[in-house]
Amino acid sequence: MAASIAAAGEGGNLTDRDIVVRLHDKLRRHTGVDLRLDLWDGTRIGPADAPCSISLTYPWSARAVLRKHITLALGESYVEGAIDFKGDVIAIMQQLSAIAAPRFSRLDQLAVLAMRQRLSRPPRRPHRRRARLTGRMHSPARDRAAIAFHYDLPQEFYEQFLDRNLVYSCAYFAAADEDLDSAQTRKLDLICRKLRLRPGLRFLDVGCGWGSLLMHAARLYGVTGVGVTLSETQFEAGRKLVEQSGLSDRIDIRLQDYRDLQGTFDAISSVGMLEHVGPAHIHSYVAQLRRLLAEDGLLLNHGIVFSNAARVRDGTEPTFLTRYVFPDGGIAAAWRLAEACEKSGLTLIDLEQLGPHYALTLRNWLANLEEHHHQVLACASEEDYRIWRTYMAMAASGFESEELGVVQILAAAPGAARRVLPLGQAWMNPAPATGP
Repeated sequence: MAASIAAAGEGGNLTDRDIVVRLHDKLRRHTGVDLRLDLWDGTRIGPADAPCSISLTYPWSARAVLRKHITLALGESYVEGAIDFKGDVIAIMQQLSAIAAPRFSRLDQLAVLAMRQRLSRPPRRPHRRRARLTGRMHSPARDRAAIAFHYDLPQEFYEQFLDRNLVYSCAYFAAADEDLDSAQTRKLDLICRKLRLRPGLRFLDVGCGWGSLLMHAARLYGVTGVGVTLSETQFEAGRKLVEQSGLSDRIDIRLQDYRDLQGTFDAISSVGMLEHVGPAHIHSYVAQLRRLLAEDGLLLNHGIVFSNAARVRDGTEPTFLTRYVFPDGGIAAAWRLAEACEKSGLTLIDLEQLGPHYALTLRNWLANLEEHHHQVLACASEEDYRIWRTYMAMAASGFESEELGVVQILAAAPGAARRVLPLGQAWMNPAPATGP
């Protein structure tokens, strides 16, 4: 059908359908990716047995996607209904990454631009779901606004895709088919083991989420703990969960900026905070954690990193993730965090790459989100569903391609490694996953 449609447009004025068919053919020949497209008029392009497809809802949908910042345009078009994703959305993101990777020749670029210019123009839209933060980047006030933008959806929304303990970070799988609850419990235990937690220690969790790590550490390792978050949703729900667990006398969750923390802690964890801090502030962030660490203390930092050592994203880039998911969110390579630890006077103990575990985590979250689509609509909106579905699929594709990684760096106060740590690494291994 594609060949007959293309031929029909040769002699006269090309329709939007004709141009899309030609663009599809050029992309297929140049990249080898035969993307399945379902057009607004019922025309289907690409393999009939494809596990996934992109539906173009309107004649102008193709032009809405073919903009300079492709990931932003793609995600935005899906959120606003100009296109739809059918089937395996992670596979769609992988195909689009393969299309974007090759460098087009100047002639190819001009040909694509010329065809794009002849497509119908989309209507002007306000893009009302984009983040529009004000103030100095990474100031306390703006950081609070950025965290609220991402986290302060209804509590019920997160319950639709997270595990039973509401752990919103990379799990730690014993096998690819292990259930999410067990893998998240194992991750919590991994952190507790690495930090050598035991009764009597004072434990700080920076960016504590709903308090799942603190509650695990208090129940199984006997610590007293403080957790800080800037999310109103996490703060309110976390305090309720702590109270329900009977641990209010041992765990204190605060709505507080980590920069305002005072005191001394025997062990400190920071899970998923690195991306919110931003590459330009890694050194001051680690230095603050170092000031809070006791003489024999251990610090564990768990964060997303780029695999490319030279790559940095500071959060100002016009991508779908920075405009719709993590405003001001930044990513750099792992060496920058390791350098910040050493410059703060900490001794590096261990660095573990958890990238494959995060790919599996995201696949679990995405499957849960899609399974609970109707429940999401009851507590949030179709736009929220589409934003988070796109974000999870893009992120899973990034981890599976090894563009992204997530590392746990364990560091110690000067001399602590010699005084308090056993030889070898067997002591770090988490205990078997436990029940609720």
